Amino acid sequence: MPAEFEARARVLLRKLAARAGLEVDPESHPQIFPDIPVGEFGVEVKVNSKDSWRSVANSVFEGTRHLGVKYVYVLFGKMGGRPEVRWGRYEDSVMHVRTSHVPRFEVEIDTKKPLFKKFGLSYEDFCRLTDEGKMALIRQYARGRLKQGEHLWWLEAKPEKEQEHSLPLEVRLYMHLPQPEKRRLRAEAALLCPQVVKPSRSKHKYEDATVYLLTYHGVLCPQARDLFSAGSVAMRADQTRGGNYLQRALKDIEGEMRVAARELEDALFVEYWGESVLPERRIKEWLVRADRYANGVWVPSKELFTKQK
Repeated sequence: MPAEFEARARVLLRKLAARAGLEVDPESHPQIFPDIPVGEFGVEVKVNSKDSWRSVANSVFEGTRHLGVKYVYVLFGKMGGRPEVRWGRYEDSVMHVRTSHVPRFEVEIDTKKPLFKKFGLSYEDFCRLTDEGKMALIRQYARGRLKQGEHLWWLEAKPEKEQEHSLPLEVRLYMHLPQPEKRRLRAEAALLCPQVVKPSRSKHKYEDATVYLLTYHGVLCPQARDLFSAGSVAMRADQTRGGNYLQRALKDIEGEMRVAARELEDALFVEYWGESVLPERRIKEWLVRADRYANGVWVPSKELFTKQK
């Protein structure tokens, strides 16, 4: 259906364009945005089989944009419910960014909430931004929509092809990982999420840590307590039963936490701590935050990282 709809639109546009002395390529080129260039104008063709005027559109980076096109329009075929065709300016139709593997615009004909008004700039001005500038706006927009306990997995202000990290396609179970990898991942999660030191009855204390493992490493940990407070990790270095298992578990991975503090990318600390912190200051900053989260039940700064390297 989408291919047939676009082909019919191309035929009609060729006839209309011929009256103005313009040419339309009779062939479809899937990698070109917009779908049908007509001189300085371009038509992006969208089809929805449902009774909705909403559809996923192109990448926010527009790396395949036709260089001759200045003005973009949307031609939308709604095939669900009562079939109907409408059109609108692309700038007025973009209403959301879906940050899946590649951040992509979503369009909706006659939307009441055009995205570029939220950004406070025109579509033309947005297109002039660098990829880094575009991603800064996208991340700001996405963060404004997050609910408690949610984090962005798309952290870097770089185009997709230059990303150092993308969400893994496969999901691995934490309990099946080799021991060195378990220790490394626990250390990273504990460093980024000092709230794991909260009192034992605190709600949501492990949520950020498990979200980090899943979104950044593709690792699912069904039992969050297994990361830090289970006897299997607490007694690895000290077989004595009882005491503060969480404290002992963190003490056991201090070395890995120091490595994580040196090597983790800064964007992660901006995302999870809300600020950029130099690598050499991250352990001290973690202790400050951990003391606050521990709420006097114990004092992490007096028990952890007491030996200077």
